[in-house]
Amino acid sequence: MIEKRFQIPFVAELALREKQIQQNYRPVIAVHKWFARRPGTLFRSLLLSEFCDEELPRAFFQSQNLRGVRVADPFMGGGIPLLEANRVGCGVLGFDINPMAWWIVREEMEHLDLPAYRREADKLRAALSDTVGHLYRTTCVFDGNQHVPVKSFLWVKTQNCTSCRTDFDLFAGYLLAENVRHPKNVLVCANCGHLNEVDDLQKRGRCTTCDFALRLRGNVSRGKAVCPKCGHVHRIPDLDAAPYRHRLFALEYVNAIDKSRRKGRLFKKPDDQDLARVQMAEDLWLKTKSRFVPDDEIPTGDETDRLHRWGYKKYSELFHPRQLLSLEVSARAIHEIADPRIRRALATNFSDLLRYQNQLCRYDSMALKVLDIFSVHGFPVGLVHAEANILGIVNPITSAPVGSGGWANIIDKFEKAKSYCDAPFEIKAKEKKRIALSGEWIGEFRNLLCTPESREVNLYCADSARAEIPNGSLDAVLTDPPYFGNVQYAELMDFCYVWLKRIVGSQVEAFSAESTRNPEELTGNITLKRGIERFTKGLSAVFCKMAKALKAGSPLAFTFHHNSLEAYQSVAVALLDAGLTCSATFPAPAEMGGSIHISGTGSSIIDTIFVCRSVGSIARRTLANDPLSLCRIVTTDLEQLRLGGVRPTPGDCRCIVAGHLTRLAVWNLKSRWQAEETVLHRLQVVSQWMETFGGLEIVLKHLNDHNEVGTMAASTRVREEPSHDGEDGEYISF
Repeated sequence: MIEKRFQIPFVAELALREKQIQQNYRPVIAVHKWFARRPGTLFRSLLLSEFCDEELPRAFFQSQNLRGVRVADPFMGGGIPLLEANRVGCGVLGFDINPMAWWIVREEMEHLDLPAYRREADKLRAALSDTVGHLYRTTCVFDGNQHVPVKSFLWVKTQNCTSCRTDFDLFAGYLLAENVRHPKNVLVCANCGHLNEVDDLQKRGRCTTCDFALRLRGNVSRGKAVCPKCGHVHRIPDLDAAPYRHRLFALEYVNAIDKSRRKGRLFKKPDDQDLARVQMAEDLWLKTKSRFVPDDEIPTGDETDRLHRWGYKKYSELFHPRQLLSLEVSARAIHEIADPRIRRALATNFSDLLRYQNQLCRYDSMALKVLDIFSVHGFPVGLVHAEANILGIVNPITSAPVGSGGWANIIDKFEKAKSYCDAPFEIKAKEKKRIALSGEWIGEFRNLLCTPESREVNLYCADSARAEIPNGSLDAVLTDPPYFGNVQYAELMDFCYVWLKRIVGSQVEAFSAESTRNPEELTGNITLKRGIERFTKGLSAVFCKMAKALKAGSPLAFTFHHNSLEAYQSVAVALLDAGLTCSATFPAPAEMGGSIHISGTGSSIIDTIFVCRSVGSIARRTLANDPLSLCRIVTTDLEQLRLGGVRPTPGDCRCIVAGHLTRLAVWNLKSRWQAEETVLHRLQVVSQWMETFGGLEIVLKHLNDHNEVGTMAASTRVREEPSHDGEDGEYISF
């Protein structure tokens, strides 16, 4: 059982390493972007802890076959729990109301003839090269080669001064590239636009072309832009303006010139030919009758309203003419592919490619690459953006893609993802050793030399609360429920959906809706006035459905963290409504601290794993009676995380304490719970119990006081405590 076999240090080390480079540990996630995927190693550990008799560290690196076990995920999102369950032979049942989530998980699991896929992918890229490849070339300023590929085109928004009627650039800063992956810093001259290489940013000197003093700071700051000619101040964004125009101001390109002559990256200011290619793309697009470019309007929403503030009214306005032309050509080629499975695969690639082919992509001045639009979970509108070469660039020596954001990159990642499905592996990080697990695979069937082997895979684009699942038919429910907060995955995924449905929509019932947005979503939403009561009601409905579908005593295990205790109170209400008891909670890394959307925010990277059952037992030592005794339990958790290489932050501590408070609230309220009361009343009952217990802040204060004594001393005490697992009287049945 999970409660006895799950090992926090072992899982923490695996999960922490995986989240640093998740595509190395779980290449399957590269099938298509989804948000906040939890570590596959975490859910594999939960499965093996529940269904394998061996010690977890030993079982983890062995091939497993759990045929006959049936696992469901009512909020499948990107599909991690189902992928892990399917991989070890379980039958899987998945639900999500978002059609993009359903499509992505189906693409992850559905078998694919990889050689046939590669042939069609190469044909697509070759056809695209013949049609628009010339638009992605430039002339090298060092050797005069007129056909070198451009890696990134860099654009800046422009403003027409309402005072002097002069067009001017909107630069927040003039640093294009830092001297990290390039020998020198690269600065754009504010006067003539020439690119200057500088050793020391504190001693910038003057432009080598016009002798203008080089600057770091631009003419835009805190929503105000100053016209460099007349000094007039403009509001940015101008809420009454149409989408801003853009000017190509720099290129990064690739050329295998002699490295003894020129080290580092190759940058240039666009020349007349480069600008002519931009005009050529615009002219070609004007002559093209579009079949696949969406004309959908951008609906209002918490995230999409940011686009409205910048003047964008339609999704098509988020792309340059060259991008629209190249995407239209790509979509037409995909639509004509005869094999429906390969057509779906390349349509999925197309959808994923969109992340890098739009006007919202930023250029990372340190890593020197195009960042995809969803590097933060929103629609960031910057003043400078990067256009990636849609073909992608392939290193002629290594055959590996160069840079990011092109077809070459997407095809390569997808091929590795589906190859992993046929031959999964685990990584022993300390030994830098990849362990092949030949008996495992991902999919609905597997082609063997004799006869195919099949597995139950049932995926539904539907509300799991309304699903017809026979009572007592599931051996486990593993999930990562929606995060209550303004994280609008549906608003973000519409960006891809409006394109994808034009390519495959007529063949897919789930793509009949105009948007992936659904009134039954459980995320909080200011625009739609969706609050905590609605979130609680929806979560409760799903947990009640899953509790009935589970066999008696089988686990509902899920991950959760939130900055607000209010969200945990919703979890407690949902579990109490479902008649489930938290038999254990465990902390585990679930996010990468360096992620752009987390770094510097104070958010936790630690999830609480809630293990819940209708009947079972709970360790007596985990039933704290006051804040101080709970502090001791949390201290043990923190030490276990440290043994796994995690350095818990105050935000992590807060989430761990909140998880335990939720578990204890469920335990103490279950005997007198009244599920027929209003949602607001039930939330208040949980809130009042937590306050009576002492509250979150009191436990954190005790924890801080405890840590002042010294972490090492506390660690020693924790290790010296005897284990009570299995001893009579140390477990309480429920």
